[in-house]
Amino acid sequence: MLPAQLAAALKDLGEPAYRAKQVFKWLSAPVGGFDEMTNLPRALREKLKESFTLYAPTVEQKRVSALDGTVKYLWRLRDGGHVESVVMRYEYGNTVCVSSEVGCPMGCAFCASTIGGKVRNLAASEILDQVIYSQADSGLKISNIVLMGIGEPLDNFDNVVRFLRLVNDPDGMNIGMRHISLSTCGIVEKIDKLARLGLQLTLSVSLHAPDDETRSKIMPVNRACGVDPLLSACGRYFERTGRRISFEYAMIRDVNDTPRHARLLAEKLAGTGAHVNLIPLNEVPESGLRPSTPEAMRSFIGILERNNINVTVRRRLGPDIEASCGQLRREREKK
Repeated sequence: MLPAQLAAALKDLGEPAYRAKQVFKWLSAPVGGFDEMTNLPRALREKLKESFTLYAPTVEQKRVSALDGTVKYLWRLRDGGHVESVVMRYEYGNTVCVSSEVGCPMGCAFCASTIGGKVRNLAASEILDQVIYSQADSGLKISNIVLMGIGEPLDNFDNVVRFLRLVNDPDGMNIGMRHISLSTCGIVEKIDKLARLGLQLTLSVSLHAPDDETRSKIMPVNRACGVDPLLSACGRYFERTGRRISFEYAMIRDVNDTPRHARLLAEKLAGTGAHVNLIPLNEVPESGLRPSTPEAMRSFIGILERNNINVTVRRRLGPDIEASCGQLRREREKK
């Protein structure tokens, strides 16, 4: 519940308004039951147990990278479903990458998360729990959040927006919107809907190809709305929010990594001030796709830079623990 809803619910239980803030603070902490809310009167705790449910995810599997300290979690949810979170250490702080759905409906050819399709949406509380319990279990203070795990966040729009309000609340975890990044494969109408909210988060768009022919082969969402309408929506988002967009681009050998693709990408993004984040492909055996060669990567970067496109290569974290989203869940399902 958002704070105002919680206050109204407690008022109906005959409780004073200040109790809502106390309860909300507990709900942003790793508590597994109402009895752990020790500064609340016993009578109120009993009322809460009678009127509400409180669940906590359990750690099904945990892996810690010996190379860089990245921590990956496979969470078991109350209905037996599984999602993943990854805690990554950077010089500027600790980032948690969270999931927004159990499974994913988007069908991207290079992604393990979408194999088997979508099972269900996550509730806002289940997304928030990934932040709360990743922080508690790892012992690492979370300062940044990336919605880039299993699922398409904009496909679960209402719950994701509710999560953003909850995690941003000053009486909760109080993580600022500018410290949150939301990654989408490009659902145009939902990008416009998000823009109207005026949130100051960072929008990352999984572009992965600059033309409809290539993108439609690896990303079925493109068949519903092509590259140019997607880029137009991104332009509207920037105009409305003032927040520049980051474009993610997984480098796939002989699919989207040729000089022609690089030149077309530079042409499409010219003058937008956009940032391109090149991602060395993590191989998923079922896809049959392979990462680009180092030579192809260097050539691609060179073309973008010569055309004044801001480009970086994502540092790969946790390679020894299969930190990329969907891999642990897929292993669990196979077993």
